[in-house]
Amino acid sequence: MSKPIENLPDDPAVLKAMIAELQAENAKITATLRVHDQLVQALRLRIAKLQKLAFGKSSEKIEQLELALEDLLVAIAEDDEVPIDEGQDEPSQEAGKAPVLRRRPRVPDTTLRERHELDPGTCCPDCGGDLRVVGEDVSELLDMIAAQMKVIQIARIKKSCRRCEKMVQEPAPSRPFPGSMVGPNLLAHVLASKFDDHLPLYRQHEIFARMGANIPESTLVGWCGRAMKTLSLLIELIEADIMGSDLLHADDTPIRVLDRSKRDKGLGKGVKQGRIWAYVRDQRPWAGSSPPGSVYRFAPNWKEEHVLGHLANVRGILQADGHKGYAKLYAPDLDGISRLREAACWAHLRRDFHDFWFSTKSEIAREALDRIGKLYDIERDINGQPADVRYAARQKLSLPKVEAFFAWSEQQLLRIPGKSDLAKAFRYGLARQAAFSLFLTDGRIEMGSNAVERTIRPIANGWSLCTPFLSACKH
Repeated sequence: MSKPIENLPDDPAVLKAMIAELQAENAKITATLRVHDQLVQALRLRIAKLQKLAFGKSSEKIEQLELALEDLLVAIAEDDEVPIDEGQDEPSQEAGKAPVLRRRPRVPDTTLRERHELDPGTCCPDCGGDLRVVGEDVSELLDMIAAQMKVIQIARIKKSCRRCEKMVQEPAPSRPFPGSMVGPNLLAHVLASKFDDHLPLYRQHEIFARMGANIPESTLVGWCGRAMKTLSLLIELIEADIMGSDLLHADDTPIRVLDRSKRDKGLGKGVKQGRIWAYVRDQRPWAGSSPPGSVYRFAPNWKEEHVLGHLANVRGILQADGHKGYAKLYAPDLDGISRLREAACWAHLRRDFHDFWFSTKSEIAREALDRIGKLYDIERDINGQPADVRYAARQKLSLPKVEAFFAWSEQQLLRIPGKSDLAKAFRYGLARQAAFSLFLTDGRIEMGSNAVERTIRPIANGWSLCTPFLSACKH
């Protein structure tokens, strides 16, 4: 509709009409661009998630992208003129409009339901005749019962015997901490909010204040500390049960902790890097009977002495990355028997090939990814099956592919520069061929250590300075 300035009419009314038309057109273009931008960001997030699933990439950048996308979607929804229809689960495509992504909330049938009936009465509003029921239209509104603080008064009635004058009274019920007002449900909420949802105590203090309860931060700190002491015996029992397993996953992550020695000397904030190790038992992939569980251990650095101490009494199979601290655990003793057998993680190997392919678009790296991906396709089909079923499937389907992969790897080393990252990835796999092949001999073993990575990810993403968390970990 744009015209040269010299061709514009002189009539103000006509110019105003043209400006109004341009403004309306501009508003439509802006709205379309906004929706398209929403779609692009959603597709980028989906691609990032698929890459993570396919190539085992770390999730920190994905977490940041999710937060950025969430803020973007909220901003778009704030002035989105498209009517919201949550009755569909797939993207809608209206004529002449960009697709709008909508998802319907899913609530299980076991969720509490409250029925509200809107009855028109017994008489017709027009003629006054009697009304009869012919059916009903039922829709659902998802609502929530807001958290509410309450005080439980425990009244211990005193009674005296008319005959012997003896005083009779029920004993006081036990409390999580003697002399404390906190009840078990409130204490569990505080602990789960802090250690699982990463909600700092000062924010919990503010939330409780809005609910009408002034619980000082110092009190919340005391509850957490006393809870760690009270639960220490239970923690030790769980730890002993998990670490007594003959099949464990292991991984670690860096973590920032407060260095009080530097702070006391006035050397800045006093922040240093420590590490959290996680040891996981997860029998769900092979339908085992033991429940999943995790043990967290803190260490001030990455030295192998910490790993050797953590796993001093563990026997069986350890699935982990190539951290050098595990090497002594795999080494045979004087009788030629190893304390632990190494089950290498294919996700770590695949990650090396992916990084090289991503930066160079190497066809060899791409083929390596395809070959490993076919092994994971087999794993998806047998996930959750008993160990003997998984073993039989791997012997039939996976074993030939694994042998072909390592034979192919040896051939590729003759074709590529020996100092390249791609050659390092091949040598890493070939040097641990027995460890990468161990999953073929035991249906309980996974191809990778994703179970422990899922367990350790919340710590890496949710904690910045983790001194409060360390009280729940073994040093």
